[in-house]
Amino acid sequence: MPPFKTVAAYVPHGVGMLAVGIVTEVFGPHGAKAPGFDVALCADQAGPVPTDCGVPLSVAHGLDRLAEADLVVALPGADFRTPPTPAVLDALRAAHQRGAVVAAHCVGTFALAAAGLLDGRRATTHWRFAELLAGRHPEVTVEPDALYIDEGAIVTGAGAAAGFDLCLHLLRREYGTALANTVARDVVLPSHRDGGQAQYLAAPVPGDGQDERLAEVLGWAREHLHEPLPVTELARRAMMSRRTFARRFTAATGTTPHAWLRSLRLSRAEELLESTDLPVEEIARLVGYGSAAVLREQFVRRRGVPPRAYRRAFTGTP
Repeated sequence: MPPFKTVAAYVPHGVGMLAVGIVTEVFGPHGAKAPGFDVALCADQAGPVPTDCGVPLSVAHGLDRLAEADLVVALPGADFRTPPTPAVLDALRAAHQRGAVVAAHCVGTFALAAAGLLDGRRATTHWRFAELLAGRHPEVTVEPDALYIDEGAIVTGAGAAAGFDLCLHLLRREYGTALANTVARDVVLPSHRDGGQAQYLAAPVPGDGQDERLAEVLGWAREHLHEPLPVTELARRAMMSRRTFARRFTAATGTTPHAWLRSLRLSRAEELLESTDLPVEEIARLVGYGSAAVLREQFVRRRGVPPRAYRRAFTGTP
């Protein structure tokens, strides 16, 4: 199917305004290079809907817009423990059956589970409510540590700001890394976060001079992806021992230096495959892999397709 162009977000009673803002911001206007999505907020009935911040939200559309959208997003609400009305559940099922992508994050996932759309699938939700979701829907494989889980036509995400991760992933999957990066830059967020929800449960790393040096080193590494970048070199530039650097890096980013670099290299490779006609061998060199074979191995393992197939999918050229 072609990439989605119309987006309908279901707004439940007590909807989280952060979730509303995420959908309208990510799929809102982002310059001439963006597709120009048609975004609609929908409720059981058009009119004011209570929100989690006490200010009613005026929703212009009823459930009829869910029947037309290419992407349907069930937003989280305060009353998630009570299943949505039969009309809402029917609308979600109908959207899935006609081929729309159906997504939800945080406790919005409970609506998809109540509609039976997650049966036999993996899914995630806010870590605080993962056990409740698993208990209510044992037919769903709940993965509480994931930021988002892509099951093709069904995509679920973790809590709160992880809605950005889910929406940016959908952009990246359907339209490519370049657009996802453009939107991420507009909202001043990373286009992709490594690690799972567990990294956000502990207190943040206290700010000090070492953290400033760490940030400088990460910026330097982004500009030198064509180099080997061993951890010993990064630690030296941060003026830390290798062990201290690895510990502080993981505390600050939620992932290891090796995993962070791998993700960075692959994301940069995606951009070059989409936006240039450089040979794969040259792209491998620019992102720090020793050969096209190594890039291909990593690309297939992490992205599911070889680089040339990825380029064909987004550019139509070999």
